[in-house]
Amino acid sequence: MSEKPFNEPRIALSRIYTRTGDRGSTALVGGQRVLKDSRRIEAYGTVDELNSFFGSAILSAAEHSATQHLAAILTRVQHELFNLGSILATLPADVHPQQPRITTVEVEQLEQEIDRFNEDLPKLRSFVLPGGTRLSVELHICRTVCRRAERLLVALSGEEGVPSEAVQYLNRLSDALFVWSRWANRALQVQEVLWQPNQAASGSATGSA
Repeated sequence: MSEKPFNEPRIALSRIYTRTGDRGSTALVGGQRVLKDSRRIEAYGTVDELNSFFGSAILSAAEHSATQHLAAILTRVQHELFNLGSILATLPADVHPQQPRITTVEVEQLEQEIDRFNEDLPKLRSFVLPGGTRLSVELHICRTVCRRAERLLVALSGEEGVPSEAVQYLNRLSDALFVWSRWANRALQVQEVLWQPNQAASGSATGSA
């Protein structure tokens, strides 16, 4: 059996609060203290936020036999997001060769899943609004948080070293979440909600002023 590519966690948490962050700083993996509003902290903090929303979507997907295999995929992505957080919490000079991270394997896997889930979806004639099923809405929430994480990561890459695979991964993941949100409605036999500009108050007004 081949050796696993990443080191297993080596942590022992006995205390949750340490008081070391009371003055607005936190520690990176290499021990450096940085302000909590720095771009790096904002980036991997948003990845952590995204992971939490994934937890909600996984529960919803697991409730229905038609979407349980999507729950398994989302669970895998949760672990990948934690790997992403690990590498973002580490300055490039401190990265260990076997430290958890995102690689081209994860990016290519998402591309395959995008193609597979999108294959039988109807072509879009308008933009999609979040709606239909709870699972679809939760996946849209994940998508928008993922886009925010991507923007933050691009901003960080303009200042510090960021693995190119990390940005690629978030870009593909947001596309995957869009496809999964559409697929979820179809799998649960609920019509998706399309944008209709004239559903606005000004578009539907019929009386005179």
